[in-house]
Amino acid sequence: MWKNLNLLMTMRTSQSLKKSNSELSTREKGNLGEDRAVNFLLSQKYEILDRNYRIRTGEIDIVALKDDTVVFVEVKSLPHGNLEILSHELNSTKQKKIIKTSKSYLQNHRQYSNRFIRYDVLAIDVPGLDPVHHIVNAFSE
Repeated sequence: MWKNLNLLMTMRTSQSLKKSNSELSTREKGNLGEDRAVNFLLSQKYEILDRNYRIRTGEIDIVALKDDTVVFVEVKSLPHGNLEILSHELNSTKQKKIIKTSKSYLQNHRQYSNRFIRYDVLAIDVPGLDPVHHIVNAFSE
């Protein structure tokens, strides 16, 4: 499923390099952040199961598998942000939507129903943090 993932990410990156940061759309910036997040997770030996899983009421940026744990990952690119903005972006309403969406994912992908689950956040380009800052078990149900 993810054989062409590196090709897709390379194409997105080369297209985006032709534009200045101010010319990139919000969607393009989000895609680049998610591509960096995927590369980070792959480097940490996660298996990517799905990207941009959507239902009517919510979306999960990345669904990954690490050992016996299904990890639902929210990616936030905040080059001008800070931890306060990050916590505001991930308020309880957003967390509830992610949890509801994750339940839908597990109902539709029953092969993972007996696994542990976890909700992580990858903060991209937040000043003062690592370029890709991984918050493991960022919130729970």
